[in-house]
Amino acid sequence: MLTIALSKGKLIDAALELFRRAGYRITGLSGESRRLIFVSRENEMTFLIVRPSDVPTYVEYGGADAGIVGKDVLMEQESDVYEPLDLGFGACRISVAARQGEDSNDRLSSKVRIATKYPRITERYFNKRGIPVEIIKLYGSIELAPVVGLADRIVDLVETGGTLRAHDLVEVEVVAQSSARLIVNRASFRLKQEPLMALIRKLRSAVRSQGIESGNGRPLTAGSRKKRVAR
Repeated sequence: MLTIALSKGKLIDAALELFRRAGYRITGLSGESRRLIFVSRENEMTFLIVRPSDVPTYVEYGGADAGIVGKDVLMEQESDVYEPLDLGFGACRISVAARQGEDSNDRLSSKVRIATKYPRITERYFNKRGIPVEIIKLYGSIELAPVVGLADRIVDLVETGGTLRAHDLVEVEVVAQSSARLIVNRASFRLKQEPLMALIRKLRSAVRSQGIESGNGRPLTAGSRKKRVAR
């Protein structure tokens, strides 16, 4: 039996729909369910419903054989997992934003203060550009930081830009694109290669049937670098 970790929130309904299009009969589980574990014996799968930020941890450390999570989470955590498939849904972007009229780099001091829930992504991005930054880690309401003078910029996930506009913010730069990805535990891929490859093939076919091609184009590729040990 395969154990699959699914992200709570906005990705779960699209993930379950993808499994159904791939031919898996999943009844009794939905985004509205309060259950955290769901056994589907007819599919020989167990689904775990966890926070998006926890999906890579469950997969990397063997609590799940595979999982579905946004690319933004993978980039931030640098998890040591395989990432075989871009699932196409949940598309958005990680962007730098600033207040209207203050989006020119000429207005910045020598060190830019940036509020974000993506400190690693932010640090890597600005380090590559040679821009010194002071990062303020926030867990929510990122858009408020420039409004109250807490930060010069924010780095946050943007889908339509409506929330930015509501707070008089504009996108300055796009750091990276993000969408939902299938990830696989390295040891599981060796021990359960046949069912995992069958899962990958079925999901890839379902993605392509919707006219969305996988972004990787390779049968199976390593994900990010080994995750740093938490301090």
